[in-house]
Amino acid sequence: MSDLSNFKHKPHWLKVPLPKGEKYIQLKSLVHKNNLATICESGNCPNMGECWNAGTATFMILGINCTRNCLFCDVNPGKPLPPNPEEPLKIAESIRLMKLNHCVITSVTRDDLVDYGASHWANTINKIKELNPNITMEVLIPDMHGNISHLKTIADAKPEIISHNIETIERLYPQVRPQSNYVRSLNQISDTKKLGVITKSGFMVGMGETTEEIFTLLKDLKNHQVEIVTIGQYLAPSPKHFQLVEYITPQKFEEYKNFGHSIGIPKVISAPLVRSSYHSESQLND
Repeated sequence: MSDLSNFKHKPHWLKVPLPKGEKYIQLKSLVHKNNLATICESGNCPNMGECWNAGTATFMILGINCTRNCLFCDVNPGKPLPPNPEEPLKIAESIRLMKLNHCVITSVTRDDLVDYGASHWANTINKIKELNPNITMEVLIPDMHGNISHLKTIADAKPEIISHNIETIERLYPQVRPQSNYVRSLNQISDTKKLGVITKSGFMVGMGETTEEIFTLLKDLKNHQVEIVTIGQYLAPSPKHFQLVEYITPQKFEEYKNFGHSIGIPKVISAPLVRSSYHSESQLND
């Protein structure tokens, strides 16, 4: 487990200004007024000020309690409520009011649901597109337990990007993601590609992995047909979470990006403050 020393002396490249600005205030008000959940807030994202001032946010559906307890994550574990049937319309209307051209949707993991939330995902995507016909969308989904029919339910709603984060190297899965499976997550990425949707994944560094382990992870992602990869610095949300081992330098992030490109991954976004949905629209359009 981590101790307070992990929260001191952050290097200068990880320091960001406090969120402020008119657009940020407007978006914060809209999110809270409509009782919406965002991973920006629940995940304590360091880019929230920048993204919200740009008029973008990552909405989180299917509640605020997750059926898993990953030790890197700041989302609350616990017994979730049943899916809210009004949520797809609420999300869609909020996006319309924000006049977004692109949006990102994610969710907690719902192992308690028969289809792991796939039908709710599809309803949400369809409603967003119905009210916002010109929008493009990235959906960041949990694993579907290897069930390609549930994955197809989401893909058939036609989001432009389906992202599923691998999160860390295989060796750390028993400690960091004990209820998940490294190979199953990789297979979901290749299954997504077979369904004709742009594939994306992301992971964190600074948890004790070696350069060779990162290279192996990137090779695994390439072999499973990933098209976009994000790499960012792990920051432990609290002393109770997985221990932060080291801060990775910007030069090392550049090395990881260059290696990813060298093995044929089309897009690798690698920097300390990069998060899964960071500049998602530009990843789609570049």
